[in-house]
Amino acid sequence: MGLRVKGWKVKGAAAVAALLIVAGCGNGGGNEGGGSPAATGSSGAGASASASASGGQAADLGKVKVVLDWTPNTNHTGLYVAANQGYWKKRGLDVEIVLPPESGADQMVATGAADFGVGAQEGLTLARENDMPIVSLAAIIQHNTSGFASPADKSIKEPKDFEGHSYGGWGSPAEEAVIGSMMQKQGADVKKVKFVNAGSADFFTAVQKDIDFEWIFYGWTGVEAEQRGISLNMVYLSDFDKRLDYYTPVLTTSEKMIKNKPDVVRAFVEGASEGYQYAIDHPAEAADMLLKANPDLNAELVKASQAWLSPKYKDDAPRWGEQKKEVWSGYAEFLKEHKLLTKDLDYDAMFTNEFLPQ
Repeated sequence: MGLRVKGWKVKGAAAVAALLIVAGCGNGGGNEGGGSPAATGSSGAGASASASASGGQAADLGKVKVVLDWTPNTNHTGLYVAANQGYWKKRGLDVEIVLPPESGADQMVATGAADFGVGAQEGLTLARENDMPIVSLAAIIQHNTSGFASPADKSIKEPKDFEGHSYGGWGSPAEEAVIGSMMQKQGADVKKVKFVNAGSADFFTAVQKDIDFEWIFYGWTGVEAEQRGISLNMVYLSDFDKRLDYYTPVLTTSEKMIKNKPDVVRAFVEGASEGYQYAIDHPAEAADMLLKANPDLNAELVKASQAWLSPKYKDDAPRWGEQKKEVWSGYAEFLKEHKLLTKDLDYDAMFTNEFLPQ
């Protein structure tokens, strides 16, 4: 979802309205790759293994652009590590990391304004419904670390406790669907929740005013609460519906890139994978690299967030970035159940593991 945390947001399906506006650009952007990523990726990717697999000089693959989903944070650390350590350069790739426009990263990727992006399964699912040819290349974090947070003194410990309280959100139907489904499992009524547009206020400001709980990523806002000495109650999505344990965030590209430049896609994913593996193995050093590139960030928060998040990048997966079809289909089925998705999607076309290092 469009999770607001202090200093940055992660845009996803909560930005439904924005996605629907953007969707019209999908077919007009010249990115119709043709065929599913499984087909287009496997046809050329295996034959175009990057020079990282050998000791030889990497071919010059040129310059590419990767657009973030919001301002730099620890979700992006592996990308900054890859740039800092030369993991892309040794594969012949010159990568520029850029911030997104107001229209979001998905639009830039779909229209070819950026070669790669940071997105989320929520947003990509709705983009595919609207014929935007975006494909997920890797799960940055293996499990959904988001949930509904509230100050402990509000005694919101379970979904049923949402009754009689105010939720600060962005006006997306998906928000009410998620909250409602969790409450329904405990016999509670979502109509007894007051939905408030939280605007631009950060979590800590909002909950001191007229809002009782918000949707956050614990790895940033939750860690910041710890640093501030604020006790939070967390209600995690994945604890109440397996289908909500989806991939957020993910690395994305277009079908056109996979079809026409599989060697570039492979080099990018391999470099990113090496960067995130470094962040898994060396969280403190990786945090320093993120801070070096973005010195305005809160250093103590970055380091604490990185220590919390690094083990969760790969978690129980066989390798960083691995994605499962049942995760993609599960979230889509949840959306269908709540009438937020009306089209049958080709789940195999929405993601690929083809470019991850073996």
